[in-house]
Amino acid sequence: MASQAFPPQEDGIPMPQRIFAVLAISFGIVMGVLDASIANIALPSIATDLGVSVAASIWVVNSFQLTVAVLLLAISSAAEILGLRRVFWVGLLIFTAASAACGLSGSITALIISRSVQGVGAACIFATYPALIAHIYPRRMLGRGIGISATIVSLSNALGPTVAAGILSVARWEWLFLVNIPIGILGLVIGARALPHTSTWKRPFDVPAAVASGAMIGLAVIGIDGLGRPDDRVLAIVEIAAALGIGALLWRWQGREATPLVPIDLLRLPVFSLSVITSICSYAPQSIVLIALPFYFQHTLGWSPVATGLIMTPIPLAVATIGVVAGRLADRYPAGVLCGIGLLVMATGLGLLVLLPDNPGVLNVVWREFTVGLGFGLFQTPNNRALLSSGPRHRSASAGGMLAVARLMGQTGGVSLVGVFSSLSGNDVTTSVLIAATGITLIGAVSSFTRLGVQPVVNR
Repeated sequence: MASQAFPPQEDGIPMPQRIFAVLAISFGIVMGVLDASIANIALPSIATDLGVSVAASIWVVNSFQLTVAVLLLAISSAAEILGLRRVFWVGLLIFTAASAACGLSGSITALIISRSVQGVGAACIFATYPALIAHIYPRRMLGRGIGISATIVSLSNALGPTVAAGILSVARWEWLFLVNIPIGILGLVIGARALPHTSTWKRPFDVPAAVASGAMIGLAVIGIDGLGRPDDRVLAIVEIAAALGIGALLWRWQGREATPLVPIDLLRLPVFSLSVITSICSYAPQSIVLIALPFYFQHTLGWSPVATGLIMTPIPLAVATIGVVAGRLADRYPAGVLCGIGLLVMATGLGLLVLLPDNPGVLNVVWREFTVGLGFGLFQTPNNRALLSSGPRHRSASAGGMLAVARLMGQTGGVSLVGVFSSLSGNDVTTSVLIAATGITLIGAVSSFTRLGVQPVVNR
């Protein structure tokens, strides 16, 4: 039986501890999100400096992303056994140490291994921080807390390329990783004192389920990504089929468990499963936009990479702008309504991008992108709040892990869809994929509104 970290009548942690706890979490989020994006900018420099091919250097990114994907559900389950605070803090420690190892790597092999270890730390951070927020803030302010974290994620995404370019203009690529060390140390010191103790559950860690779930998600991610490449499509279909087969076995096997590693118990809750579907149907279009528009701006309109980077910033800036407001609204109004409206706004912005004239001006593009970002920002926080609060409190870590998995699947699917359209229709597929993105977003809106007729589970 679990031992409660705080009496049932208490809700959240008091000020000013709450501020410092959020600060510690923010340091972890910033490092994880920035490193997921800035490594892309550094790949040409890494390939040249280490004397390797572009294909080899891409594994600097792939090793990180695959490690995170494979470990998310296993680490979420471990956090329920060991405690959210402990797993997050250890993840921050691993990420910081691995950042030092990345910066000191003298070969591509050492760098890829260090990035994989860094992915272990990132998985600990991403799997636990949403549930930690649910314990840090009073329930009446949960949406506000999630909105703040969403704003931090969006700002980190927006600043990633700028930060990378700034560091590379004055220093070597190694410093993209070494700058994490002081940030990580600050997060470790503050987190050791401020992060809340949460309930733990005395049960054995399910190693076979962890291996099977990792294989399922890994095969799904690799397979979905491979659909976008014609030469890999047959293998990709086999990988996806294998992932589905493992998933079916896990559903039968884990469905008998009271607290399964793969959260079958949560997925059987209509509000939770609809929130997961809605999440996938929002992150896929977001990913499509972030991949397709830069190609359109540079290849079709002839804009420079610098101009393209600047013109893409309205989307994450709009998400950051609306994030805190959406959080406050999420504490007062049903997620089904807010998310549905947000996705309708997002679909409107996507539709307006489809209708862009042949030679649009910058402002003509920016306000449409801002509309997409506002819609996504209005959706994101209420949906994350619904995911975290739709099941029992002791399953918040597994809910947070599933949130991260849904985001990953949506983003991977969006990238793959752009690749499939490109292989079928040539290079200029912007209009086609934006129409597809609009349709997927509207499916997400329907899924969101469907939640209005479903009775939520009281979070204990």
